[in-house]
Amino acid sequence: MTTNPLLPLRDKITALDKQLLELLVQRRELSTEVVNTKIKANIPVRDLERERILIKTLIEKGKDYHLDEIFIKRLYQIIIEDSVRLQQRILQENLNHNTIKSANIAFLGPIGSYSHSATRRYAAHHFDQIIESSCSNFKDIFDQVENGSVDYGVLPIENTSSGSINEVYDLLQKTNLHIIGELSLPIDHCILANEEATLATIDTVYSHPQPFQQCTNFLANYPNWKIVYCDSTSSAMDTVAKRNQPNVAAIGNKDGGELYGLQVLEHNFANQKENITRFIILARKAVEVSDQIPAKTTILMKTGQQAGALVDALLILRNHDIVMTKLESRPIHGNPWEEMFYIDMQGNLETVKMQQALKELSSITLFLKVLGCYPSDSVF
Repeated sequence: MTTNPLLPLRDKITALDKQLLELLVQRRELSTEVVNTKIKANIPVRDLERERILIKTLIEKGKDYHLDEIFIKRLYQIIIEDSVRLQQRILQENLNHNTIKSANIAFLGPIGSYSHSATRRYAAHHFDQIIESSCSNFKDIFDQVENGSVDYGVLPIENTSSGSINEVYDLLQKTNLHIIGELSLPIDHCILANEEATLATIDTVYSHPQPFQQCTNFLANYPNWKIVYCDSTSSAMDTVAKRNQPNVAAIGNKDGGELYGLQVLEHNFANQKENITRFIILARKAVEVSDQIPAKTTILMKTGQQAGALVDALLILRNHDIVMTKLESRPIHGNPWEEMFYIDMQGNLETVKMQQALKELSSITLFLKVLGCYPSDSVF
């Protein structure tokens, strides 16, 4: 029998990969020492200038080894992001005296949904173990967190392609829960099918209405495909996996496809290439946010109906040099023509300027509520 000539080379690559993992672990251990030093000295987690110089230096060094500049930049952005999130986690655990390493988290849809992927990604940065609780609708997530069945709820709140998730905003009007975190998840829609399928064999595609809406340009290339709507991308993948035929496919995410044993035939074909969904994390208890990390504060308010009422409120934010990152209006159910306004702001709730701004807002609005102060998810 002929020995595969690649085996010795693959063994060497495997040994090098093991060394790389060991070096990454050592780097993480140093990051832990760094954040403990920062805590004692009250130094911010981020040093953007040092990070910029580090990446620039590594890119220049990489040229000596003919390594691609984009490759080095992307690689070290991922490594730095991991370090930043680790340091933020340690800071937050120390501040909130949180030693819990496991959590029960509710999300929308069966396993394999985008919400499920977001849940796992958030949990990977905060917990060692999680219990996953699948919910059929958004209200069920709110209810489970409120009644203590789960510790946290993960909910999509806006997408760069299809806009705000209005139902989630409406439910936030009625809850006593707090936003304690956020997560931005890049959405990479994939055509998923069984191993025998090709794009040419497909005649029926299953998915949630939203992916179809976000991928109309790509789907126009296949006018013969029959579109079948499902209640989630997960149920679409489940249907395709159970049918196990080369003529059917689902639009979903790669992680979900792997869970259902489906292969990726095409990906990254949404109309808008920067397709990102922002998720919020809800809990029964608010968290404090360290002043050493970037924070966001979200409020809900109702203004009077006189001319310029909203403008007056926004001028208060400008006067206190508070950056607004999101303004969303939603009707108040039962009160025709009246609206609630949701505002996301850069800044920590405990700062003097934020407290003063909220005090002034309270004096000119009919209703004001802080929905949460939480660490910003923006790393790069």
